[in-house]
Amino acid sequence: MPGSRPKGQAASWGSGRKAARTGVIFQPNTAPLDVTVLVLPEASLMSLAATVDPMRAANRITGGTPYRWRVVSMDGQPVATSGGLMVQVDAAFQPAQDCDLLLVVAAFNAARHATAPTLAAVRQGARRARMVGGVESGSWVLALAGLLDGRAATTHWEDLEDFAARFPQIKVLPDRWVVDGSVVTTGAAAPALDFMLALIRARQGIGAAMNVASLYVYDEVRLPTDAQPLVSLGRIDCLDRRVARAIRLMEEHVDTPRTVGAIATEIGCSSRTLELLFREAVKTSPADYYASLRLQVARRMIVDTDLSMVEIAIRTGFSSISALSRAYRRRFGHPPTAARRALQS
Repeated sequence: MPGSRPKGQAASWGSGRKAARTGVIFQPNTAPLDVTVLVLPEASLMSLAATVDPMRAANRITGGTPYRWRVVSMDGQPVATSGGLMVQVDAAFQPAQDCDLLLVVAAFNAARHATAPTLAAVRQGARRARMVGGVESGSWVLALAGLLDGRAATTHWEDLEDFAARFPQIKVLPDRWVVDGSVVTTGAAAPALDFMLALIRARQGIGAAMNVASLYVYDEVRLPTDAQPLVSLGRIDCLDRRVARAIRLMEEHVDTPRTVGAIATEIGCSSRTLELLFREAVKTSPADYYASLRLQVARRMIVDTDLSMVEIAIRTGFSSISALSRAYRRRFGHPPTAARRALQS
């Protein structure tokens, strides 16, 4: 995401904040919460909507104004999202302006969009906010600004490994969202929605949060510590827990593939039973599904990162570039180098 697509005690960011505005925002409160949402270019429209719309819904449900927000860009101009749609903003970011919660929403090429002036503004804005957060690759922006040093944090699951390597001073967790002191970080759209629902539940009560979730027909609210999965299982998770567990084992061992027999043993069934379960639930064999999963991960790395083919082969469990290339060609009809060249042309 950032490169190509892009618990502890709360730290003090300076003495500029008013004493009356300090403290935790996760507590019952009828006073309006002032939220500033800074959107960077190529942000995900879904992540932005998951951040902003629950506040609108909470105001509608309660019949009051528990949330006041403004969507801003660095220059006050409309922002092009990752899907190409332009988002109108309320104003240019004013980092010296007080707010209760400052949220940075970013996705593709976040590191490139996090220019020196942007990082300086985010640092200043954090000093004026009671809480600061990064949604999706917004975590990269906070990290580059030095706001996550010594803290626990998360980001989109595709970037967790690179995020941890880039920022060894951060305790990187695979959780859907993480609050550490006065900083929050989330994965993509659904984890952002989970975080906003948790905020509404803490401030306006569980009834309000349930009613907001119901507006989106959203009944899969997760705990913050639930891991972000590579594969969203949907109804499969309800149909057969053994299939769900097998898929989770596969995604946990993309770089060191396990045999179908070993997976079957771990989930407590025979290889034959696992074959039958997979063909019934996902209409393919476990071996084919596993190979497809690894190749999809490889494809994301090829088109979304600058990693070398050697590194991609290692991370997806192929013994060599040639082994990756052969499997990739069989699956997609062209070699991985062609996919990368197509993006560069």
